[in-house]
Amino acid sequence: MSSAQRFVAGVDSSTQSTKVEIRETISGRVVARASAPHPATTPPRSEQEPAAWWRAFERAWAEATSAAGIDGVEAISVAGQQHGMVVLDLDRQPVRAAKLWNDTESAADAGWLVQQFGGASAAAVAVGSVPVAAFTATKLSWLHRSEPDSWSRLAHVLLPHDWLTMQLTGTLVTDRGDASGTGYWSPARGEYDWAILQLIDKDRDWSQVVPRVAGPREIVGEWNGAAVACGTGDNMAAALGLGLQVGEAVISLGTSGTVFAVSSAPTHDGTGAVAGFADATGRFLPLVCTLNATKVTNAFARLLGVNFVEFDRLALGAPRGASGLTLLPYLDGERTPNLPTASGSLLGLRSDVSRQDLARAAVEGVVCGLLDGLDSLQRHAPVDSVTLVGGGARSDAYRHVVSDLCDLPVVVADADEAVATGACVQAAAIALDCDHQEVVAAWGLGARTPVLGGVAGGGVAGGGVAGGGLASTRDAAAAGVVRARYAEARHRAYPES
Repeated sequence: MSSAQRFVAGVDSSTQSTKVEIRETISGRVVARASAPHPATTPPRSEQEPAAWWRAFERAWAEATSAAGIDGVEAISVAGQQHGMVVLDLDRQPVRAAKLWNDTESAADAGWLVQQFGGASAAAVAVGSVPVAAFTATKLSWLHRSEPDSWSRLAHVLLPHDWLTMQLTGTLVTDRGDASGTGYWSPARGEYDWAILQLIDKDRDWSQVVPRVAGPREIVGEWNGAAVACGTGDNMAAALGLGLQVGEAVISLGTSGTVFAVSSAPTHDGTGAVAGFADATGRFLPLVCTLNATKVTNAFARLLGVNFVEFDRLALGAPRGASGLTLLPYLDGERTPNLPTASGSLLGLRSDVSRQDLARAAVEGVVCGLLDGLDSLQRHAPVDSVTLVGGGARSDAYRHVVSDLCDLPVVVADADEAVATGACVQAAAIALDCDHQEVVAAWGLGARTPVLGGVAGGGVAGGGVAGGGLASTRDAAAAGVVRARYAEARHRAYPES
């Protein structure tokens, strides 16, 4: 097979869809992309049948390979939504629908587990993070407490990407990145914490239940002649696809929001704001996650009866601070701060409120929450710049407001599908038997486009952000007022946060 005929594939199985990306192995050139949707979910109960992920993969795979004009690839890797709980019986069939990361029914179990640890600080030291409702450990506790019949049938527990890897290879295996988000695998020690699993069920031999943790560049099986990499969680794959370096923080603006950076040493945060994850390469990935990001602005666009382009125009037509309007954007509960039963709050509403103010407040509320996360992250990892990714990074309003309120240089990643690209990097690393960073460098990943500073008084000078048309007039004091008002509103509504 010549270099021109060598291909690898990366799979991004998210909450919303499965995407397949095919690239040339040597050059990294994108040959084809395709996607297929998953069933929609809404917290507090957010569940999907694993079979729906496989159907979406098969559909996306057929479309991508057809578009590329190929029958197969030499290597493939799967990145998936973190934390979800897939429980299988002895025949490796799902016992029930998978609980997803944004399912909040296990909030009470999270509190109970933290108590059993001996408090939040002890939990963070033990497994790098303070368990919240998103984590697999809390979902296992919920299942044990709530569905004894399902519990009695449980023989294996996997994460979503593990389940898809099993469909490809027939093996029960995970990786250190995704394992670090379970709440029962320690990034610092690189091993499962059996004591935590024993808290959930002391009579079970957990070593036979959880999957083996493969090495970052391990081939874990074969599918249709393709070598299969170990895969990883979606955030870990995104870090690979972005070519993320120490000192860069990523703000990912998807349905939910994440803020993360790479670190050479394990981290733990007793406040629970920063999850101390491992990455896909042997390093570490401290991360903050919020449940509510672009879903908030999508909801406000719907309420205002406008499309996304018009919504951006409205938001950019309002002054900084939205004329005193402040949104706490906890529409579906919140993960950071840990408020699983919260709802959104709009403060400062007056009779002269405009549609522009409503749009601006929605964007500022999301961004202020993520910048709070960035502040927490900076206490655990060096950060000297911010990179925007995700669907929201294509929004002029989000780019403008982030650059306006953030006191660090802000750039936008020139990456359309960072998660699928990161999975392709994993696949290429095993196909070429080389380090992930060698693939990143050879493919030229990591390009960034600067975002100019914010507009002082509202409105746009010239074109959109992508074209560099926003006036570079960031006012640090005025930005501080917006963020302080958000913090005050949050504290009044939820003093414990």
